[in-house]
Amino acid sequence: MNPLLLTALTGDIPSLEAALPHRPNILVVMADQFRAASLGIAEEDPVHTPHLDALAESGRIMRQAVSGYPVCSPHRAMFLTGMRPQVNGVTLNVNSESAQDGVGLRDGLPTWASVLRDHGWRTGYIGKWHLEPPVADDEQFGEGRRDDGKVWDAWSPPARRFGFEYWYSYGAADRHLAPHYWTTDAAREERVDVDQWSAEHEVDVAIDFLSDAGDDPYALMVSLNPPHQPFDQVPDRYRSRYADLDERTLVNRPNVPHGTAVATEAAKVARDYFAAITGVDEQIGRLAAAVAAQDTNRSTVILFTSDHGMQLGSHGLMYKNVPYEESMRLPLIVHAPGLIPAGESHTVVDSLDFAPTILGLAGVATRDERVAGRDRSDALRGAPDTAASDDDDATLYMRFASRSEVSSVRGLRTRTAKVVATWHPESGLEVQFFDLLADPYELDDRSDDPRAVALAGRLHGELQRAGDAWEGAAALAGVLRPAM
Repeated sequence: MNPLLLTALTGDIPSLEAALPHRPNILVVMADQFRAASLGIAEEDPVHTPHLDALAESGRIMRQAVSGYPVCSPHRAMFLTGMRPQVNGVTLNVNSESAQDGVGLRDGLPTWASVLRDHGWRTGYIGKWHLEPPVADDEQFGEGRRDDGKVWDAWSPPARRFGFEYWYSYGAADRHLAPHYWTTDAAREERVDVDQWSAEHEVDVAIDFLSDAGDDPYALMVSLNPPHQPFDQVPDRYRSRYADLDERTLVNRPNVPHGTAVATEAAKVARDYFAAITGVDEQIGRLAAAVAAQDTNRSTVILFTSDHGMQLGSHGLMYKNVPYEESMRLPLIVHAPGLIPAGESHTVVDSLDFAPTILGLAGVATRDERVAGRDRSDALRGAPDTAASDDDDATLYMRFASRSEVSSVRGLRTRTAKVVATWHPESGLEVQFFDLLADPYELDDRSDDPRAVALAGRLHGELQRAGDAWEGAAALAGVLRPAM
């Protein structure tokens, strides 16, 4: 075992100090709904991201980062805890309706932030949180009730910040040009309102945090809401680059049905979506420059990613929470000269893997048996990609049923193939299979392929190992029975 991890497992903090005299800073940046195809370097969307490209060229880009539940709250809960939704309590997006059904990050769960805090890191969180179940007073003091009748925004009590000491955050409010926040010691009624684009303001706050960091290592997460909708809430200075691009240039993936209303809408949205991405890129450039300017011998790991992608017209869909690559694939760049070699990796990193991987990069580990994620820090440090058979590179996809959507989905994605099983209470089980090598845009459902049954068998086994009492499990077993 790695001696640094062994030291951390003992919980002997003085020994950890001796073993890791140069414990790295950890800076996590998450941009909401930023899809992998918009990571300019070697991807497809016509976006301008020079700062992220520079980070990728001198850092490590993970080409197989995926969200196992590509919607905001479930991914974030897995990202922080490494625990499955049925364990961490976040099976749906958190709002006033789902809170009535008990959805919300469960009290007392350890996160990578709480573990690092306990080992001497100064921790902080800036930006969108979206893990706090709203209570009655949040309608008055937060964003208010939306047109869908739900309250999404919420103040987080200090006891429910899951290891983050410094706090400059809000629940879920889509007002990019007029954001609000609650500071570390602020009460629910003491929010701070700001007249500035949220991504720019949050990076200002993050740079101030870095300037006050001192000698102890820090672990800071900056959670940017753009490029999430409302798409038109983006500063005009970023729009000109995309104003004159035509529909087929803007939404250029072969699975976009051009000549339809969805494709026309997607092109209109894409102009602002890409503008916001260019704006986020500029802010990340400012943040990276602030890291480079720090007067310290301590290395800083910059990890840039997202919580999910966006369809943007692909398969006739606009948004997320579906098992297509446009929703599932994430951008992931990890940059730490001297610690992380430049290059790229095709080892899978999924929603559950982030927490143990971040701790692995810090040289810290936990023994919590509830953590289902894999530590991929060796792959980030340059270890060869996992075996070509991709046996260890499977991601369990999930979507739980809700009041508004009674169907539920489970799937299994590897680097080479994907099986998706959808349970419809009224009509039964639907199974799809895609060969991601021969059909990367998922245009050809080959559910009759013998490999579909084999991968469905792996899915069934993964569900059993995860203790997932999915409604469609018995029907899936019925599909497999002839092959058994």
